Amino acid sequence: MITIIILCRKFRNLFFKIRSFRDAVPVITSGVMTIVLMSSVLFGIQTYFNLSPGVFSVGAAVFLNGHIHRLFMHPFSHRTLAQLLPSIAALLFLSGSLERGVGSVRFLIRFLLLSTSSGLVYSFLDLLQDDSSRAPTEGLVPVALACVAVTTMHTKMTKGFLCGVSFPTMALPWVFLIITTALIPNCVLPCNIIAVLVGWMCGKGWFSYLDMSETRAGVLEKMMPFRLLRNISGVKFVPASTEERRKTLLPRINPTPGSYPVQAYAPLSSINNADPGAVMYEGWSNSPSAPSNPVAPHGHGATHGFGLTHGHSCSHVHHAGCLNMSYLTNHNTFSPSKP
Repeated sequence: MITIIILCRKFRNLFFKIRSFRDAVPVITSGVMTIVLMSSVLFGIQTYFNLSPGVFSVGAAVFLNGHIHRLFMHPFSHRTLAQLLPSIAALLFLSGSLERGVGSVRFLIRFLLLSTSSGLVYSFLDLLQDDSSRAPTEGLVPVALACVAVTTMHTKMTKGFLCGVSFPTMALPWVFLIITTALIPNCVLPCNIIAVLVGWMCGKGWFSYLDMSETRAGVLEKMMPFRLLRNISGVKFVPASTEERRKTLLPRINPTPGSYPVQAYAPLSSINNADPGAVMYEGWSNSPSAPSNPVAPHGHGATHGFGLTHGHSCSHVHHAGCLNMSYLTNHNTFSPSKP
């Protein structure tokens, strides 16, 4: 018997661990999945054709060689598989909240805006350094950090929790910057710092004239190729409209009658058989034709509150002396009842 109890507790603990892990896994959305697919395809092309590492990296070569296309390609470029997989994980955990807040189409537009701005600023700063100090960079980590900075600027939360430790919300991008730079290979710290600052400026509204409005995004998501995002199986497409976004992320729950433990419902068949004229009120029958209690003399009911104070009760089946005593007691009259 003790062994069975121990096994039941172990299965229960395992169930709660699986449930907690399932809740911690982020919801895969269409915008994030599109970026992951593009990064994987570009990595496969680089590996298959044996392209030189850093062929799409941003740095001084953007201005020296006129490689403007690197500003748009560098977030999807990764040198090794050990850099690609952690970058994808960082994008899934850090950028999903921004897409759920603005929609899939606006998230992709903002992703390009943040990546090109961060790459342009870093390329200019890298141009000012010596040849030996230049370090080209690429990958999804800078843009993911910029998305975190944008999200923290729009949230109303003052505290954030990471691994059970409380941090101020504004400090979370810098905490993630330290973690990602230390764990993910080929990460350049100056580029990550610039990305967080660019995300902070975007959250402040400095790039509002370059951002897309909700109305235009709603029209654009019905056109090709953005219309294909709705057809990706296994992922969730987030509409640009606020009302549709709430319906998608917060579906309405219609509970069945009687699903709450505080509600009680009497069977309808027994009510109809007992009294055809009964009316249901909050699950209980209320019959207007039910006989009322007998009325005692002087307009008072046969049963009074005498039992609440003295521990006795009087019913209409008792003799008249009991009725008179109950009546006199309720009216604070201490004269004996007449026979």
